[in-house]
Amino acid sequence: MPNLFAYTDGACSGNPGPGGWGVLLQAKDGDTVVKERELNGGDAQTTNNQMELMAAIAALETLERSSMITVITDSAYVKNGVTSWIFGWKRNGWKTSNKKPVKNVELWQRLDAAQVRHSVTWEWVKGHAGHPENERADELARAGMAPFKP
Repeated sequence: MPNLFAYTDGACSGNPGPGGWGVLLQAKDGDTVVKERELNGGDAQTTNNQMELMAAIAALETLERSSMITVITDSAYVKNGVTSWIFGWKRNGWKTSNKKPVKNVELWQRLDAAQVRHSVTWEWVKGHAGHPENERADELARAGMAPFKP
């Protein structure tokens, strides 16, 4: 059975402003890519963090059956949020430790629901550092943003 990987990225022109998200889905047998799919989209008025979240959500929601998948993001916000902070937020009724509402709560709840069906490993990679799949996800995110830029 091939291993599944989702390389995700978000982009924004202005923050807030027009934004896009991109996903490069790959099924690999060892180091060999056996299947690949590209996803992207965008919004006229959004933030970089929202687009980073949307990329991860799209990667997980597009899978038709329960899967083992590694999601690779260059967003510490997404990685830390989903692997650490989310547990406290849920325990506190979607409030931060200082009792403030969680920003982007609808997207965090959607990501939480999307990952329940899967066995997800989350990895962080430094963005814009020459990582080929992360660079492709960035290109997809910029393409997703393009229709919304003036």
